[in-house]
Amino acid sequence: MRHTVKNIVSSVLILGSIAFAAPASAGAIDRACRQSDRGASAPQLCGCLQAVANTTLKRSEHRRVAKFFKDPHMAQEVRQSNRRPDADFWLRYRSFGEQVRQVCG
Repeated sequence: MRHTVKNIVSSVLILGSIAFAAPASAGAIDRACRQSDRGASAPQLCGCLQAVANTTLKRSEHRRVAKFFKDPHMAQEVRQSNRRPDADFWLRYRSFGEQVRQVCG
């Protein structure tokens, strides 16, 4: 796996925000994750997802991603969409996923 300086710096910043994040500041992604089938057994992962989202996605996109937990097919529809805003969002969502893999494991 190739790590660029930008990715390493981003990971350090994300890890720092996870370490100092207040539990009361749970966002839409954290809540959706915890309410999902897997979230109850992995609350730390849910918090990590939220922390990464806080640094990689727009605030309005948090709600959109949270909806993917209840309706995963929605993500597929966005991925296959021909609309430019959906394509732009998908690029940011993929970047979010890469950061999650690096930071959250």
